[in-house]
Amino acid sequence: MDIKRLDFNLLVTLDALLAERSVSRAAQRLNLSQPALSAQLARLREMLGDPLFVPSHRGMTPTPLALGLQAPLAAALARLRDVVTAARAFDPARDDFTVHVAASDYVQVALLLDFTLALRREAPGLRIALRAADAARLEAQMEKGEIDLAVLTPDGIAEALRSRRLFEERYVFIARSKHPALRRPLDVKRFCELEHVMVSPRGGSFTTPVDDLLDAQGLRRRVAVSTSTFHAALDLVERSDLVALVPARMVAGRAVRLRMLAPPLPVPGFAIHMAWHNRNHGDTAQRWVRERLVAFAREAGGGNDDDGHPS
Repeated sequence: MDIKRLDFNLLVTLDALLAERSVSRAAQRLNLSQPALSAQLARLREMLGDPLFVPSHRGMTPTPLALGLQAPLAAALARLRDVVTAARAFDPARDDFTVHVAASDYVQVALLLDFTLALRREAPGLRIALRAADAARLEAQMEKGEIDLAVLTPDGIAEALRSRRLFEERYVFIARSKHPALRRPLDVKRFCELEHVMVSPRGGSFTTPVDDLLDAQGLRRRVAVSTSTFHAALDLVERSDLVALVPARMVAGRAVRLRMLAPPLPVPGFAIHMAWHNRNHGDTAQRWVRERLVAFAREAGGGNDDDGHPS
């Protein structure tokens, strides 16, 4: 093949078709009309001497040749993007750019809302889209460019993604500031007697690892309410005699309405990492956002960022 006559836009089209397995979705991703993309697919078939895709009940199925091209093509285009973006000067004070960030409601409240406001002061042309994290779909979303950065626990990060630790979180016991139970020291027995609200992200559960710890001691707490978000749990605690165990960063700024105490039993904490795809690794704007997030997490709560891949 004479590479001087090669239209590199066709390779971008092939990459999108391999990712989407649908002419309509690939056309939408590339901002092309379906007839235009179909014409490019016809040129690809002629150029490579292979049908590349055959119809199926769920869109299109790649041929063996197309499947063999998927990984090396994606890697080559990622390297090409790195070369182009590295050569482009980036100025956060002047440039317009968008970052799509996936995170749980806890991470959004505890870290990303304040981070967004701080970042906007440095980069007025920045647009941030905060989205709910879906660990099962995250790698595919990043590969397609739907998500640029994710902030979540390390068990939700696929091995193929790059990651870096931001901070370690601990749990605290909270109750409304004038809760009658706070008139005496809190021990495990009184902890179990209180009515609790707990967070079940998937909804419906009334137990957590804390209940396993209590069960090992022959104890059981009273979980009165299960909610799917920390927002709702905090609001319920502020407005009632319900109590809760929540990540410490969730309580920042609520000291007037809430009392925060150390739990009367050892409750394991957890780590929060950020993750990103190789396709964004060399992008100067994305790298700047990652570096600012590492610094912000450290300043906000003494985060530890000494492991994982470089930013």
